[in-house]
Amino acid sequence: MVWKWTQIANHDKLTEGPVWDGSGLLYNECSTHTTFRWDPKTGESSVWRENTGAANGQTFDRQGQLFACEGDAHRVTKIDTSEPNANPVIISDSFKGDGLNWPNDLAVDSQGRVYFTDPNYSQDPNNLEHESVYMTEHTFGGNWNTIRVTFDTRKPNGVLFSIDQKTLFVADTPNEPEDPKRLLAYPVNDDGTLGDHQVLHDFGTGRSIDGMTLTSAGTILATAGSSSGGPGPMIYEFETSGRVVLTHPSPADNPTNCTFGGSSLSTLFVTFAGGEVYQVDDTGHTGHLAYPQRRF
Repeated sequence: MVWKWTQIANHDKLTEGPVWDGSGLLYNECSTHTTFRWDPKTGESSVWRENTGAANGQTFDRQGQLFACEGDAHRVTKIDTSEPNANPVIISDSFKGDGLNWPNDLAVDSQGRVYFTDPNYSQDPNNLEHESVYMTEHTFGGNWNTIRVTFDTRKPNGVLFSIDQKTLFVADTPNEPEDPKRLLAYPVNDDGTLGDHQVLHDFGTGRSIDGMTLTSAGTILATAGSSSGGPGPMIYEFETSGRVVLTHPSPADNPTNCTFGGSSLSTLFVTFAGGEVYQVDDTGHTGHLAYPQRRF
């Protein structure tokens, strides 16, 4: 199937964190600390949130609560969607007394536990000696408790649950050419910790996965690749075993993240490092999202 791409927005800087709110698309222009909302009725994007802390990945939980990784602010927050410019609730900003690096992407399970990656792609030194995946959960009394759940990642980026939530997929994406760039799968234990990983795919020296989303059939759609090497920029379709089913070349370089949306969750939205935002209407898939549910 050859996808038909339609550009819906174009910004000066990298866009990231696309999420469908039920009637429109929210996405971040990270370096300008701005979240935009694209309205399909008007075809226009408008500023939705400012002073975002260079928010990157964001996601809804099953109750429609919006969580965001604010890399420049070194924290993970919960955003009030009815008043997005109000001060957010900080759910994690440190680990064992030290500040986080640059929280990048996140996923929320059915119990409300928030898993997030904490790499450092900046030129600044790390706040922590490691770049790991964390889980933070709401505890009795209204507090949030953050624990480290990976001890073998080099620079974790995109993160995604399988449909049954028994597996956490992590894109480990270090910068150096000699470092392995891989899609990893971790079994999720009952207490929220993770077991030993399995390597699902190795990208060699090429640009590997940035962001991921899930179809209703459990297929992983992932943004990866660039024009600087390898097969180029594209969307990969992975089975949960790691087998590549299909690839779809993208119209712009360095795709950063993707999600499904539209009334039936059958439209794919993709953000790019150049600031572009595209949609694909006929992907042959429907999305599996915690929120909103599919409507027909």
